[in-house]
Parts: sequence; C-alpha cells; structure tokens
Amino acid sequence: MRLQKATSFALYAVLELAADPLRQLSGTDIADKYGISAHHLAKVLRDLGRAGLVDSARGVGGGYRFIGNAKRLTLFDVIQIFEPVASESAASHDSELETDAGHALHIVLNEIDDHAIATFRSITISTMLKLIARRPWESAAKPAKSAGKAASDR
Repeated sequence: MRLQKATSFALYAVLELAADPLRQLSGTDIADKYGISAHHLAKVLRDLGRAGLVDSARGVGGGYRFIGNAKRLTLFDVIQIFEPVASESAASHDSELETDAGHALHIVLNEIDDHAIATFRSITISTMLKLIARRPWESAAKPAKSAGKAASDR
C-alpha cells in the first residue's frame, strides 16, 4: 500500500511532535528533518490542527505541539484525515471485473485492503514511538559473520 505525500507528511509530523508533547517545533524544523516541503507540510499541519491533533502558537518561539492522546490515536485515525481508507477495488467497474478471474481478484484485493485497515487501526502512535526508539532496522542491517570467519574465530 502506498500512502499519499500529505498522509506520509502527517504521520512524520505527528510522530515527531508526539515524541515530546511539551516541545514546540516549527513546521520548518520538521520539514528539514524529513527532507520534505515546508510549504506542503504547513498545509498538513493546518489540517492536523483542525482535527484536534496539534496546537499551534504564532510568533517568536511559536510552533506546533502534539495535543492528541498517543495511546489511543492510531495510524488509521491520522491516515483517514488525508485520504479515503476503503477498498479501492470496490470502486472499479472495469470490464475485466465481469470475468470470473476479475471477480476472484476483486475478492482477494478487498481482503488485502481489509487486513491493511485492521493493521492501521491496531497500531497506536505510542506503539510507533516505541518501535522508533527500538530501531530494529539497525540490527537487521548488520551483516552476520560468515561461516568461514566464525570458524576462524574459534
């Protein structure tokens, strides 16, 4: 599944701000960290504010801070602010859908969408922050010792 840019930007911003809800960050600070458009992020932050997830303060020392509940807010809650989260294949009225293979594929694609939605609904912002803190991708990137190297170490 591929998320729209605004949705990804929103998730980055929510995760960054929720990591320390007392800290205020400017949109530019967040945009610079993630290498994204500050202009586009400003629109996203405005929508997050309207949704009651972030608060903003103008002027010197101003910025954004997270005001949601990280233990209850899910990825799905953020995603649905920026894009429809439903079976895309349900909207398809293509001629291939009228075939047996088309119907079967439609069922499978809807099931995949249902699983993705269930997963997004089950993962909270708090859970994501714990995952970020653990950094499991760093241990996965470390190369394992080769069999020859392991034997010579004995």
